[in-house]
Amino acid sequence: MEELKLTPRKYQSAIYKTCKEEDCLVILPTGTGKTLIAVMLTIQRFKKYPLQKILILAPTKPLIEQHFDSFKKNLPEDWADMQLFTGKTPATKRKEIWETAEFVFSTPQCIANDIRKELYKLDEVSLLVVDECHRCLKNYAYNNIAQRYKMQATNPRVLALTASPGGDKKTISTVCDNLGVSAVEIRTRESPDVKPYLQDLEFEKIEVDFPPSFLEIKILLEIIYNRKISELKHRRVLFGHPSKTMLLKTQSRLMQEIKRKKDLNKMLAVSATATALKISHALTLLETQTISSFIAYLKDLFKQAAEKKSKAVQKLTKSPEFTKAFSLAQLLTHEHPKLDKLKNLIKTQFKENPNSKIIIFAQFRETVRTISEELNKLPQIKAENFVGQAIKNHAKGKTTGLKQKEQKEIIEKFKRGEINVLVATSIAEEGLDIPEVNEVIFYEPIPSAIRKIQRTGRTARLSKGKLKILITKKTLDETFHYVAHHKEKRMHSAIQQIKKDFENPTKETQHTLL
Repeated sequence: MEELKLTPRKYQSAIYKTCKEEDCLVILPTGTGKTLIAVMLTIQRFKKYPLQKILILAPTKPLIEQHFDSFKKNLPEDWADMQLFTGKTPATKRKEIWETAEFVFSTPQCIANDIRKELYKLDEVSLLVVDECHRCLKNYAYNNIAQRYKMQATNPRVLALTASPGGDKKTISTVCDNLGVSAVEIRTRESPDVKPYLQDLEFEKIEVDFPPSFLEIKILLEIIYNRKISELKHRRVLFGHPSKTMLLKTQSRLMQEIKRKKDLNKMLAVSATATALKISHALTLLETQTISSFIAYLKDLFKQAAEKKSKAVQKLTKSPEFTKAFSLAQLLTHEHPKLDKLKNLIKTQFKENPNSKIIIFAQFRETVRTISEELNKLPQIKAENFVGQAIKNHAKGKTTGLKQKEQKEIIEKFKRGEINVLVATSIAEEGLDIPEVNEVIFYEPIPSAIRKIQRTGRTARLSKGKLKILITKKTLDETFHYVAHHKEKRMHSAIQQIKKDFENPTKETQHTLL
């Protein structure tokens, strides 16, 4: 690799060898140099087919810009004509650039739209790099591109990259299938050839008690919730365990059926499902988030009732259990115990190391805002919210999202130390060039192996790191923590099984993997 300014590590060279010969899914922990493997393979393919193109895809604009900069940094100047496509580049201009470009960096939506309109073909692409390839499911743009590429390319080669491909064998097989890969290279933090390059990750599960004063409110809300679930079962529209996912599916199915044919039983069932979902959300806020976000949500329901948004909400806010729960919540004199615990963790970390950088992940924007407000009351803490672009309606009014330019500015401030605590929603999980941090704290566990792995990868790369997960005992937090842990274990055994299937294909597995 004489053109490279970086020397590949042993495991990168080993993975590269496989990728040279086969379409490969590469699973590597965040921060272990997936991009370098892509650069090495790009050089090899470009030398082999100098008149063809390389297409590098990543799901978001900041992430593809990051790849573009990384390739420029690792390759000599003028080594190839590198072009960056974004939604801001007009389609006609993209068509023009495509003709002469040698390496094209793009979000999948741009390419998918262009090939659908037949502005250009993928026949001249000798390498397709798909980053964060776990998204290659259902009708995501990656799928259309991969299918078209397999049909059109004269010298196809696929390199698929991710830190976490999915929770079960079926999902991972679907990703492999959709991309047409025939080999899997996996390394974890514990792999003997990767371990020396990563620092120790200190993991701590921090449990707090669910306060008795909260319990009374919870019981009142559960009475309403159970009443609605009984009604749905009585109306014969809900069967089995009433999880949130099950309720959402039921609601969607009923609405489709009502569209086709009006039915009073189903219409009343839709109303009951909506109320159950609202109470389910209120319980999540009470059990796992902050009391301020819980009260704000109840106030919002009262506001919707006053504006006569729906009869169901009006009925809900008039129910004695609901009004009693609201009264009790307003009498509370203390916040959720997780918030106090979090403040103490932050104080301790900054006492140990005043130059610390910390990321706190929380699921809801309302929680992110409360955490930032509370932390900024502490000396030497400069906390900032880091959220997505969407404008969202909240109980305290609309919250404007951060434009990509603003997100970049916040990351730069974080790098320079002007901000030392980033309080983020899921936007900070995937791929963004956020600097190494001393500590990652989950304000609540998330029941997703993919997202847990993405979040964890933010620390313990170049220096020792800590991962702390806050869990409220005897609540949804415990359930979600358990679910994520088992999904991660299942994911690793599924990957190993698929790897074996590729390496020793029997007639059966050949059928499922092709």
